Amino acid sequence: MDLSSLPEFDGPGDQRGIGIIAPFDLAIERELWRWIPAEVSLHLARTHYEPVPVSRLMAELVSNTHHLEAATRDVLHVEPEVVAYLCASGSFVNGVEYEKTLVAAIEAAGAPAAVTTSGALAEAVLALQISRMCVITPYDEELTELLHAFLGQLGVTVLRSDYLGLGGGIWKVNYRTVAERIVAADHPDAQAIFVSCTNLRTYDIVDPLENMLGKPILTANQLTMWACLGRMDLPMMGPGRWLRDVFAGAKR
Repeated sequence: MDLSSLPEFDGPGDQRGIGIIAPFDLAIERELWRWIPAEVSLHLARTHYEPVPVSRLMAELVSNTHHLEAATRDVLHVEPEVVAYLCASGSFVNGVEYEKTLVAAIEAAGAPAAVTTSGALAEAVLALQISRMCVITPYDEELTELLHAFLGQLGVTVLRSDYLGLGGGIWKVNYRTVAERIVAADHPDAQAIFVSCTNLRTYDIVDPLENMLGKPILTANQLTMWACLGRMDLPMMGPGRWLRDVFAGAKR
């Protein structure tokens, strides 16, 4: 066969990777891909299964630094540029200083850079100069209060809060329920609303609610991808105009 007759194949562009350490119960990986540009791939590892409901105990178990180090090593072979611990409760449950410990553990395992969901929240609070916020969680009261404590350490006052009290099946919550809870929990003096949990679907409600309420709707998966892409000097795709403006402002 005459190979000269083959057409030119440019092939795909160079792939860039993000390593994701997800809790064992993550069920909405599809949403993550919607926040990233086409040239970026996600490489997932999971924490060990823990036979407990969503709770403070689960958050502490899935944020064990030894597990995160092992999961980091599982994704390093495909050469991600950054590794993210994609878990809100696991990264805020023990406060701001422990979140830094998680980042250090991931980097010590060989990641070129590391992000956690709650660390990304802290970065957004600083970038958007937020001091007053409302929060929505799918958790129980205790875990929600620990989120309040984490935000308090960042200098953020929680003006209003709501929680669903779920011990599992968080990915099954529909958009309508989440949107209604966000609107009900808003406060006129709040500068933003944070929707916690990487297993809660939020992608398609962000833009409509930002337009309705006139303030940032910050969600766990959105923030994690935004922080990862920022380290790669790439813009976040999808909804969240305030976060996109942060990237655009940094590029000017």
